Amino acid sequence: MARNEIFIRARPEAVFEVLADARTYGEWVVGSRKVRAADEHWPAPGSAFDHSVGKAPVIIRDDTTVVDARPPEMLELRARARPFPTGRITLCLRPDGDGTRVTMIEEPTSPVVGRLGGRLLDAAIRLRNRGSLRRLKALAEGTAPRPEEALPRRQGSRAA
Repeated sequence: MARNEIFIRARPEAVFEVLADARTYGEWVVGSRKVRAADEHWPAPGSAFDHSVGKAPVIIRDDTTVVDARPPEMLELRARARPFPTGRITLCLRPDGDGTRVTMIEEPTSPVVGRLGGRLLDAAIRLRNRGSLRRLKALAEGTAPRPEEALPRRQGSRAA
């Protein structure tokens, strides 16, 4: 299990607003290239967005689904980038003085992958997520621009 924390000078509602905007994931998640489409009801449980990860010539197209959401305190996601293992990512937001303490926990959903990858996999995920949280901080604090273009609606959208 990889665990990272960061302090963001913005209230939990403002940080969750960034998380609730599917367009931002291509900006703050390290390794993500682009969010291609999102369910209308993102981030309701069961909703998802389609994304691309990687660099040319190897670009993987997959999706991320909301497992649970309790605005503005918590968002749990299941992220896929096949053929890599699916990951469970939990973002916990709690007030901390004039800002928010964000804890990001990521672990593979397969116990076998978790055991095989061990500390090396956790260290790599922690390194990536450190960068991701810095990018999230910049978006929530307003020092980085948020995407302006609208996202298309996902094909086969089911969440309500």
